[in-house]
Amino acid sequence: MSGGDASLHALAEAAGLCREWTDVSGRPQVVSDATLHGVLAAMDLPAVTVAQRRDSLHRLQAVQAEPPLVTARPGTRIAVGGGPGLRQWESEDGEREDARVDARGRVRVPLTPGYWTLHDGAPRRVAVAPDRCFGVEDAVPEGRAWGVALQVYSARTSGDGGIGDTAGCSDWVRRLAAAGGDALALSPVHAALEGAGYYSPYAPSDRRCLDPLHASPSQVFGEVAEQTLEDDPGLHPHLRELESARFVDWAAARPAKWAWLRRLHAHGLALRPDLQADFARFAAAPPPEVAAYVAFTAGDDEDAAQLHLFGQWLARTAWAQCQRQARGAGLGIGLVADLAVGFDPSGSEAAASPSAVLRGLELGAPPDAFNAEGQAWGISGYSPTGLRQSGFAPFIELLRAVMRDRGGVRIDHILGLQRLWVVPRGASARDGVYLRCELDVLLDLLALESWRHRCIVIGEDLGVVPPGIRAKLARRGVLGIDVLPFTRDRRGAFMPPKRWRRHAVATTTTHDLPSIAGWGEGRDIAWRLGLQEGTPEALLATPQWQERQADVARLRKAFRTEGIDSGDLRMDALRFTARSPAVLALLPAEDALGLGEQPNLPGTTDSHPNWRRRLPDPLPEPVLDTSLQAFAQARSDAAEATP
Repeated sequence: MSGGDASLHALAEAAGLCREWTDVSGRPQVVSDATLHGVLAAMDLPAVTVAQRRDSLHRLQAVQAEPPLVTARPGTRIAVGGGPGLRQWESEDGEREDARVDARGRVRVPLTPGYWTLHDGAPRRVAVAPDRCFGVEDAVPEGRAWGVALQVYSARTSGDGGIGDTAGCSDWVRRLAAAGGDALALSPVHAALEGAGYYSPYAPSDRRCLDPLHASPSQVFGEVAEQTLEDDPGLHPHLRELESARFVDWAAARPAKWAWLRRLHAHGLALRPDLQADFARFAAAPPPEVAAYVAFTAGDDEDAAQLHLFGQWLARTAWAQCQRQARGAGLGIGLVADLAVGFDPSGSEAAASPSAVLRGLELGAPPDAFNAEGQAWGISGYSPTGLRQSGFAPFIELLRAVMRDRGGVRIDHILGLQRLWVVPRGASARDGVYLRCELDVLLDLLALESWRHRCIVIGEDLGVVPPGIRAKLARRGVLGIDVLPFTRDRRGAFMPPKRWRRHAVATTTTHDLPSIAGWGEGRDIAWRLGLQEGTPEALLATPQWQERQADVARLRKAFRTEGIDSGDLRMDALRFTARSPAVLALLPAEDALGLGEQPNLPGTTDSHPNWRRRLPDPLPEPVLDTSLQAFAQARSDAAEATP
């Protein structure tokens, strides 16, 4: 190895780039120097010459030497330097307690979790974190819960204007409460990037704020919401037409629903003095993240700024009502938010913390069995070095925003808390590299905020999983996800439910996978092969279909071993999954309703109606009731059978 190569690799290591890694098949991989150069340049760490590498390394070391915030467990000792003596800890509430620095320059941190400041010359901030996150056993006395996973935009209700909203979610809360469920897991409802040509809930403008179009005007304003439409002969029927469509027409529904919100802001508030006063208080002192989002989105347009403030207030009000309804109806957890892994690099969240954002890089995934070319998602995230330099302020602010008025949070691609696959913008996903993150610090902050908000934490841990991370997440109280099609042994046989993880969420499918009915019929295969409009015979002739049929036979064999053999693949799958020892089981709405199509087909854009499918109208209530009852009964039977 040349001296130049050695200095390049040393800089890459210091920057957190993993030059060597193991792929999903267990094969060792080595990242090329060309990729390291590209990624380091995007991270503002020039590395063309030895002198540049030396300078970049010195700058990195200076940033990493004095972090503005460190984390620790209650009662442990941390190094603070300096001579021995008496100092003082101060809590966020101004409470003080003595801190004695020993001869080795260490001090014991307080026993009470929270954000503390050690007054010792330059103040030192320490986040004292619980050992684990708030858990299902803390939320539900029985320590076992179940619920439904719902794509918010898909939930139909009268007056939703073509985009599912909080009123539709409230309908599902009532169904869940009647069936004895505890949780309604939602798709992301982050603030979208206005004017974007393609909609995905996982590519938002700002994860700290909410999309006002998922807030039900009628739920907040009552009859006044409809009254504001009476003198607009075109808008009302247009909204109803959009509402009755089979798919969400984002390009038409977003401006139409914004027009309704504009009328509510101009006329509806005047008809509801109580709401007018509440909005005035919110607008006079909006939360910092809301103020930043509004300033970015509205620019210098004061009318637009007031409208976006109104939208954020409406969304917060509606979702808070929905969570109160859920808890009041007996759901032990209530609403579970979904936190996207990143954000649009041209959006509000990126602009709010520019020094902490990965510029010139996009997040993605390396090649695996499902995506041979890897994935580049077109979104960005936070730089580990930038987060450290900021005292992790953007991450803390994000957790607080997402956990507000929720009983849980699902963190998409939680493996990204340990490492992120980053790709220079415009390059192939194959030309990426893993970037290490400060997992232990991020988990400490997650546990602390989880308890503060009494929010359970679910981590989507699918894909290329580093050794040991699932065990660490479980120790910290983060639930993994066990998905029926993936719960297999090394021979490919489906594992019996008793072998599924306890510290996880058990589910039949996800938004990126086919429903059980669609899986059995090969709908995902038909879409990928362009045969969705073709003849059944064309599908039956493919090797993919033959392999799927073999998998269906394996699954039915697993059912029979468990004594489940009704002949109905979907219903047997629900009962099989519900028997898992997992502390939480979630039934996707698509499987509860027996639907054949999936919400999203990864790797496609226009060829599949991603993030657009609406649930049937009217809902097949007998099918839904039977599914919920069967799922609940299987959960109950499994709990009674557990010693």
